[in-house]
Amino acid sequence: MQTLSTCGPPERLIARGVKPEDIPPYTAPIYKEVTDKGPGGHILTGPVAIEEAEPGDLLEVQILKIDIDANFACNGFGLGRGFLPMEYPYSRNKIIPLDRKSMVANFAPGINIPLRPFFGSMGVAPAGARIDSAPPFAHAGNMDNKELVAGTTLYIPVAVKGALFQAGDGHAGQGNGEVDITALETYLSGTFKFVVHKDKHLIWPRAETPTHYISMGFSKDLKEATELALRDMIEFLMEEKHLSRDDAYMLSSVAIDLDITQLVDGNVGVHAMCPKNIFTDTASK
Repeated sequence: MQTLSTCGPPERLIARGVKPEDIPPYTAPIYKEVTDKGPGGHILTGPVAIEEAEPGDLLEVQILKIDIDANFACNGFGLGRGFLPMEYPYSRNKIIPLDRKSMVANFAPGINIPLRPFFGSMGVAPAGARIDSAPPFAHAGNMDNKELVAGTTLYIPVAVKGALFQAGDGHAGQGNGEVDITALETYLSGTFKFVVHKDKHLIWPRAETPTHYISMGFSKDLKEATELALRDMIEFLMEEKHLSRDDAYMLSSVAIDLDITQLVDGNVGVHAMCPKNIFTDTASK
């Protein structure tokens, strides 16, 4: 799936110094031809209907490969947006060169940021009508979780027939929090594999990396988002690792990290990171 950046149409990029030939050719047709736009500021690719997916199922999304399709990223903030909106009562935008061979972003002289591309938004359709693309929730969506790179797996509860998977908001890298409201926004192509589970049921999305199990919580309130992520991790440890409720709570305190995913998308995000290497051969991995 090819996905556009949130950097804007070609004319805006050219005005900011991007060479026309450096803009992926699939950009212009989207801005010219797509007129049926939903709420929110993201251009998402999809929906992709998944055969056999029904409400109540679980969709496993294996992120097999992610390629960066441009040699630049953008970052910007504006009045009334971001985590410190009134401390920056103006707008600024920055084009950041990407060295795809060395896999670094040249943020400024003497500042190179390692690239870890991931899709800021991956999700399914929620039950009911269209919703804003910005706030993440049970359908996943605009999670902005930088752990979801190639080689990881996302699990999303299905709410409508066919699931209707969409992806976009490509990031070449990001800090936890995404405090100015944008990351290293860029163009990505992703290769995914979908698996429908009829026998597993989740309320919130979960994920798995080669090194960690991840639970997530989303809410307008940071404390509530943290509680949701923690409770779902406790449920995971009870269901999958067969811990008692008390031991799951204790393990969460001594071994699991609660990280702020993002603070700027309407619903803030928190994710709990459970390292796999704490489980010995005598415990199920």
